[in-house]
Amino acid sequence: MNNRKSISTWESDEHLAVLQSNVNAIKAISSAVEWTLGPKGLDTMLVDEAGEVIITNDGVTILNKMEVEHPAARMLIQAARSQQQEIGDGTTTATVLASELLTEAVNQVNKGVPIQKLITGIRMGINSAINILRERARPLALEQTVLLKRIAYIAGREHEDIADLIVAAANQIGIEKLLDPAYRLADSILAHEGTVNELLTGLIINKRRMNSQMPARLKDFKILVIQDSLAPEEVDDEALGTELGFSKYLEYKEIFQENLQKIKQLGVNLIAVDRGVDPLAEEFCVDQQIMVLQRLSSRELHLLVESTGAKPIKRTGLHKGVKELSAYLGSGELVSEDEKLQKTRIIAKTEQHLATVLIGASTGEIVAELERIAKDAASSLQAALKGGYVPGGGAIEFAIARELEKQGELTKGFEVFGIQAVAGCLKKPLIQIIINAGYNPLEKTAEVRLAQAEQETDSIAIDADSGQLLNMAAAEVYDPVLVKIHALKAAGEIAIAILRINTIIRMKKADD
Repeated sequence: MNNRKSISTWESDEHLAVLQSNVNAIKAISSAVEWTLGPKGLDTMLVDEAGEVIITNDGVTILNKMEVEHPAARMLIQAARSQQQEIGDGTTTATVLASELLTEAVNQVNKGVPIQKLITGIRMGINSAINILRERARPLALEQTVLLKRIAYIAGREHEDIADLIVAAANQIGIEKLLDPAYRLADSILAHEGTVNELLTGLIINKRRMNSQMPARLKDFKILVIQDSLAPEEVDDEALGTELGFSKYLEYKEIFQENLQKIKQLGVNLIAVDRGVDPLAEEFCVDQQIMVLQRLSSRELHLLVESTGAKPIKRTGLHKGVKELSAYLGSGELVSEDEKLQKTRIIAKTEQHLATVLIGASTGEIVAELERIAKDAASSLQAALKGGYVPGGGAIEFAIARELEKQGELTKGFEVFGIQAVAGCLKKPLIQIIINAGYNPLEKTAEVRLAQAEQETDSIAIDADSGQLLNMAAAEVYDPVLVKIHALKAAGEIAIAILRINTIIRMKKADD
């Protein structure tokens, strides 16, 4: 009997030791980004082995560049990356919420709360919080320019010029495209050293003409998009050594030259290719003053097709007749090579609602940071249009925490402790913003709690400048609902995954 008890105790102690180790790793990661929260958040300096330096307060950049070995910490970083890929913003919030939720949960485990009951309670708390967020979401329309700008301004760390450009781009693109799950407004952001901020009605392709003797500028262009190489059909080296193979090679070369003549007859003066171009085709295009952009990415090719009305074709498709091939052509107003950017600008004629936001600054380091800021602003604006917005500054999370505390009072069983853990983690954003602003969190959160209760509002938080109570809705400090929902989901998933780990075993090497 005593032996059984000692084994049970040892297993419990081992689990708690593993849990505490994992939580400590999560907290170490969180501490690297939590100081960036809020308008008074600080920057982090990242230094690599070569002495290269990045100074940023962008959470996903810090997490991606950190050197991390602990498996639990890697899990957290992967969850934060998922948040970035899904929404484009909120990685810092997701990280801070996950860390605080685990801290609260471990405190309950140390008091003897069964982990499975705690996990059930956490799920209940997360679901309740998400439902409240959805209920309190305010819808946003593209016509509400002032609100759009405020959301982009807050997410863009108060860069008014960037917010203006993002809102202008959104209006140019249109609501139908912005609500498309496959479209990301942040992808329209391009940063470059030594240029100025600009909204371009069209695309910027990250390629230059393949030959300097080709035209650098074309008006009223006709474009052929080849989703292949612009080259004769191939004969393998072994077959090429035979008489039949060499004959086939000459035949393919002749057919290819005929196909090039078709391109000339069609009046094509811009060719976009996602692979390479045969020297014979290059020489032909130089002679005919056709601009060629080669080795384009699949995304660039897709945007070109979408904006010009062209239909992509394989090289074997060039065997078609001239009349049939004409249906594959697209058109546009202007294509020009930008010497400063070392890229190509394309303005299409068709109404495809495309835009490129060009962000510039004096140095590469500043440009990179401004690009991250602009992408956050674009992602937040698009998320707000999709899912609505709520008061920011930690106000809504604190209000929901109060609601969960009331729910916990009506819940029987150990699950209540999981709900309380979620309530505790939801207070963390406001607490950290207060700390980063240099104020006492105990004093200020007590003021917020009282004011929210007396005024029956979810909009009261703390002004980071004055330390006074501030109605975030009245001050037009708003955050997208989807950013908060996904951050809370990510925090819950990470916390539950860590809580369920009983032991850590190092795997043997593959060749052992």
